[in-house]
Amino acid sequence: MEMSEELEANTMDSLVDMPFATIDVKDDCGITDVPQINLERSEGNEWLSKDQIKKKKKKHKDYQPNYFLSIPITNKEVTRGIKILQNAIIQQDKRLSKAMTNDGSFHVTLLVMQLLNDDEINIGIDALLELKPCIEDILQGKYLTLPFQGIDTFENQVGFVKLAEGDHINPLLEIAEAAKRTFQEKGILAGESRSFKPHLTFMKLSKAPWLRKKGVKKIDPKLYEKFISHRFGEEMVHRIDLCSMTKKKQSNGYYHCESSIVIGDKNGGEPDDAELVRLSKRLVENAVLKAVQQYLEETQNKTKQGDGSSMKTEEADRNGTGSDNNRK
Repeated sequence: MEMSEELEANTMDSLVDMPFATIDVKDDCGITDVPQINLERSEGNEWLSKDQIKKKKKKHKDYQPNYFLSIPITNKEVTRGIKILQNAIIQQDKRLSKAMTNDGSFHVTLLVMQLLNDDEINIGIDALLELKPCIEDILQGKYLTLPFQGIDTFENQVGFVKLAEGDHINPLLEIAEAAKRTFQEKGILAGESRSFKPHLTFMKLSKAPWLRKKGVKKIDPKLYEKFISHRFGEEMVHRIDLCSMTKKKQSNGYYHCESSIVIGDKNGGEPDDAELVRLSKRLVENAVLKAVQQYLEETQNKTKQGDGSSMKTEEADRNGTGSDNNRK
């Protein structure tokens, strides 16, 4: 029993600051399931060798998501309702204040993925941009509104506001599937093998591992029983962000954002001010990097040319000295 609880504690501790919460404490990996793939056949429908299969398995075994697609929750009615819920819980147990999600971080996770370097991040940005017309095809000019009602938990470790049932479920699931397909087709490790369950996290015990030592091992349902069927309001999906789990958060508490797409906009897909700033920043960074690389290459070439010229000069000097000696 003690070993089982220790394993559960270690598993949950590894999830600190992760923005998604599809957690099963029985998972060996401690973060998420690997994406489902066919390890026996390649894209060319050719059988893979055992060594190739082992390499692919190792690659996916090391799958640790560090980026995600986020639907930010910005409706003040929803965020205000969640803050009231959080305060009600804290009033009953002040220790749980450290387990609460910051209001600037409220979001629904659409997809998790692994992006290990700038090249992969750029590929992820391209995939996000390619996703937009797919979403437009799914929505057919309609807005996607997400109503939130009621409370639930994952294994009594993660508390979340539930997405109410309704006509919005199918298009949201279609968008999540389209996102997974689009990113995987780009060669990005993305998604989970378990089914997508949209949710809005408001607290995680993993944010405060020391709570276990204080005897808080699970979220007591009595803490939120008054909100069990509470209507928190609706969020109209207006943006999908590619966010980092590990980079420093923005000043408003929201995650570091690499790029965004605007959903259901009336301006024919024109980016908003925040997106323009991000795109401009990335263009400047890329331009600076290219300029530095070009400068270094030119400097190296000049150095090589200089070395060659000095060698020729020295050789000419030696030849000239030899001629003078012959004259003498």
